[in-house]
Amino acid sequence: MNAGHRGTIFLEDARVLEQKAFDGNQYVIRVAAPKCAARAEPGSFVHISCDPTIPMRRPLSIMRANAREGWVEMLYKVLGHGLHALATRKPGETVSVLGPIGRGFTPHPDKPRALLIGGGVGIPPMIFLAERLRERTDARWKPLVLMGSEIPFPFRTRPSQILVAGMPAGTIACMPMLDEWNIPSRLASRSGFPGCYDGFVTQLADEWLATLGPAELAEVEIFTCGPTPMLEVTAKLARRYGVACQASLEEFMACAVGGCAGCTVLVQTPEGPAMKRVCVDGPVFDAYTVFNAA
Repeated sequence: MNAGHRGTIFLEDARVLEQKAFDGNQYVIRVAAPKCAARAEPGSFVHISCDPTIPMRRPLSIMRANAREGWVEMLYKVLGHGLHALATRKPGETVSVLGPIGRGFTPHPDKPRALLIGGGVGIPPMIFLAERLRERTDARWKPLVLMGSEIPFPFRTRPSQILVAGMPAGTIACMPMLDEWNIPSRLASRSGFPGCYDGFVTQLADEWLATLGPAELAEVEIFTCGPTPMLEVTAKLARRYGVACQASLEEFMACAVGGCAGCTVLVQTPEGPAMKRVCVDGPVFDAYTVFNAA
């Protein structure tokens, strides 16, 4: 384990509390892991055992964590035999959880217009960050959550009760839980889902950013997670509008604690180019240092 993270990553036998299935082979699993829950931050993840017969763990972003009740919750899409096995785990069973792992997002109070952009399985960290911003009192936070998916969203969508200036006409679908938290959200898809923006979530972000004036843009910081092509487009978008951008990268991980260096990515640092490990040096990086957006 990387020395810088010694004492902050915990191995727990976590009891499955709940497992919910959604369309598109998507699941939300909630497990009792009090040590992980107490330390989890938006952008951090867990390395979870899927089944006693499968030695390799799987990295899953944390979608929510409750330190008081001692649970963490992850959204995942079944791909491969490991996650297929995880989807069969029932409440009361035990899974091994290693976490929380990684450096998360760092919101800055001088940029309270937090634009959260999540694509597919990159949605969970955005929900976690939105919930934490709701709890913070160090600024008048104005988060806006934009989510994109080409398969059904892992929640029942409905028209938002919150008006958002600058939204394209007809873009009214939201995540109900965020609406209940009084955090505006909007959805994008090319699959024709009712109330969703017809296009990529980055195109929706572009249309909204284009309605902001210089003073408003000076208060914007983008936080994003999703497929690498989406992150690249988001970095270009941020550069075009002159706003800060933090991106959570998705990479295959073997050990997930910095030992194998199998998840390295090229990052521009003040000292020059360097290879950084996504698991412990990230997964969140300044998007400009990873994507050389023109």
